[in-house]
Amino acid sequence: MNSDVPVTSRRQVRRVAGAALGAVSLLALAACGSADPTPAGASSSSAAFKPVKQEEGSQITVWADAARVPGVQAYQKAHPDVKIKIVTYSGDANGANDLQTKVRLFDRTGSGWPDVAFSANVNDGSWTTQGKTPFAAPVDKGLIPQSTLNGFADGALNPCKANGATYCLRNDLAQNVLWYNKKLLDKFGYSVPTTWEEYEALGKNVAKEHPGYLVGTAGDAWSPEVYFWASQCPASTVTNANKVKVDLQDAKCTRMAKLLDGLIAKGSVSKDTVFSAGFVKNQASKVLMLPGPSWYGQVLFNSTFKIPKGQIAAAAPLKFQGDTKNYTGNVGGGLWFVSSHSKNLKASADLVTWMTTSDDYQATAGTYPAYKQAAVAWLAGQKKTGYFAQDVSPVFQDAAELIWPGWSATQYSQEAIYSSTVVPALNSGKTLTDTLGTWQTAITDKAKSLGYTVN
Repeated sequence: MNSDVPVTSRRQVRRVAGAALGAVSLLALAACGSADPTPAGASSSSAAFKPVKQEEGSQITVWADAARVPGVQAYQKAHPDVKIKIVTYSGDANGANDLQTKVRLFDRTGSGWPDVAFSANVNDGSWTTQGKTPFAAPVDKGLIPQSTLNGFADGALNPCKANGATYCLRNDLAQNVLWYNKKLLDKFGYSVPTTWEEYEALGKNVAKEHPGYLVGTAGDAWSPEVYFWASQCPASTVTNANKVKVDLQDAKCTRMAKLLDGLIAKGSVSKDTVFSAGFVKNQASKVLMLPGPSWYGQVLFNSTFKIPKGQIAAAAPLKFQGDTKNYTGNVGGGLWFVSSHSKNLKASADLVTWMTTSDDYQATAGTYPAYKQAAVAWLAGQKKTGYFAQDVSPVFQDAAELIWPGWSATQYSQEAIYSSTVVPALNSGKTLTDTLGTWQTAITDKAKSLGYTVN
């Protein structure tokens, strides 16, 4: 999610996946880089929101990335009476921080704010709601019906919530599932694991019986969201606007670090990133299993790895024995904001509602819609492709409701810190367990530099 980090793997993702990854808001994971001049604790109540003087029928300016522009154009075609000016920008993907930078400039000059803005960076929900006059308008205060907001997957709008209100709509989700190559799994005579302990045992067997085959990777920037989020590790749990809990020595962090360390040592979990040229060339065909986001199916296995039709399947997220629920993490998911400065809130709110909920757009979008009804139509489209070995619909739908709420959107990027701190340590021969202290210090220092109090 942030620009103060190496983003090599993200650039590789963009090169490989092209427009499809524009929709993949993994790249939600881009970046917040510079510190927000507004202290993290400075917030204003949504009850105090007072719209500027409205000008019904006035033109609205919409900022969107290249992947979302066709959707905005489709809305414009379907609503010819709405005057729209479309501005194409980075969408804050791949380490960009353009929205925050521009909004801060507009705050100083007193004009220039877009009426609507899309961001591929989930972390943008952490600053757009703060300050004396937050950029984002609270959409649940008369702009968008509660019945519409209730239609989003459980927890999907959490990055949008602050000060007792909801400040944005979620475009898509990237819930993690357990991907596996059914053809290889059947050939080797293995069963799909349902717990992390079974996954660990299978990984050790694979290393012994089929050396070179993989059950995971730990070198991707988003590895924390795949493994540690699923383990309910409190790497960043925001307790209020300016306080965050960071405890990588918690048992739910150390258990995952230990599990991965064992499989890395055996060779069945790679320290490489799945989008590196070397991995794609030499290891893609040897991926037996891979915990990862819902977009892995089409973007990674189909488009990048070019695994033939009928081999790839998805299973439910894993849990540790003793846990009552198999929580999972999330690698992406863009946000739509209505500006608090908009002179046409009605048109702005209608556009973001259509972009996030309409089957006309979401059913054919590149990634899994956050709106449950649109997700049903999207999954029907996935089934029609005939790519997967079995219908992924029930797994995706269940996983969308299992994202652990204790992993918070913050002004800093977990991916950025993992890339600059943990990945180099792994490549130098250190274990994840050995690196937990350094990782915690890096998170703590970054959080404090942005105004957070760290517990």
